[in-house]
Amino acid sequence: MSKEHFGTLEDGTKVDIWTVRGGGITLRVLSYGGIVQTLELPDRHGHRANVALGFDNLDDYVAHSPYFGALIGRYGNRIARGRFTLDGTEYQVPVSDGPNSLHGGDQGFDKRVWAVEGFTDGGDGGLVLRRTSADGEMGFPGTLEVQVVYTLTADARWRIDYSATTDKATVVNLTSHTYFNLRGEGSGGVDDHEAEIAAHRFTPVDATQIPTGELAPVEGTPFDFRTAKAIGRDLRTPHQQILYGQGYDHNFVLDKGRTDLPEHVATVTDPVSGRTLRLATTEPGMQFYTGNFLAGAFAGPSGHVYRQGDAFCLETQHFPDSPNRPSFPSTVLRPGQTYRSTTVHSFGVS
Repeated sequence: MSKEHFGTLEDGTKVDIWTVRGGGITLRVLSYGGIVQTLELPDRHGHRANVALGFDNLDDYVAHSPYFGALIGRYGNRIARGRFTLDGTEYQVPVSDGPNSLHGGDQGFDKRVWAVEGFTDGGDGGLVLRRTSADGEMGFPGTLEVQVVYTLTADARWRIDYSATTDKATVVNLTSHTYFNLRGEGSGGVDDHEAEIAAHRFTPVDATQIPTGELAPVEGTPFDFRTAKAIGRDLRTPHQQILYGQGYDHNFVLDKGRTDLPEHVATVTDPVSGRTLRLATTEPGMQFYTGNFLAGAFAGPSGHVYRQGDAFCLETQHFPDSPNRPSFPSTVLRPGQTYRSTTVHSFGVS
């Protein structure tokens, strides 16, 4: 495990990059945004590649990153019009995605510097990231004490454990926004990656990508991943939901629901490299996103320009706009309670 200087923000704050190795995985993480800058894995022939999209410099992350590899909070995904009412008080948070709030506002957890410490535990090693989100930060109530633990295990798993406490009722929905391409960052599209998602339902959205409130069946739609299929097989189907998202950018209602321990929910395989990703989580939902807005505006460490469909994201979560949808699983956290969420990425080859 090592720590190096990565860059300096305009206010003089220094940003470090940590390197952690374990189970054949190399993970590089910034103290800025808790960002996973690279994630290196072997393929079926033992050749290693970085499978996470990102940048090789701090300025690009600050100026125009589409949440590459970042920790997302205080509220992952969208809140309609940036408004919600909690215990009779209406709160307004920044509108950062058309008419809605996205990923905690324009200065969310992804744009904050975290306190980071390394640790080892037997054959495992990792990082503990902490920060205090002040009462009123980005309009959210309550002082939130947040801890996120990244662990690399000896059996090739990357585990993320989130926890948080508050001194005032608030809403919390934390996730990781890593963009994966199992063939390697900068290698092109992921249309031929095969995905399987254990979800019989998804949450349809309106034209601004806010859930309508319906839990719709995936059967007979492009959203049916109950049996593994190529990501791109139905990606250009003229289905209204595909048109709204410009691809897949939807919350899947996981069959298992909210669980105390992480349970398997998705598998993605790259047929060329053989790399596989199996995902387990405690969360009731997962946003499946296919990099629809990577429109040639970014170049990664490989020097290749990222284009639409060059990656996929598996953002484990509670559902979008839950503060305004009483029928959705609640995202309210109160004093005396502890928010907990765990997601485990298991890597292998086929």
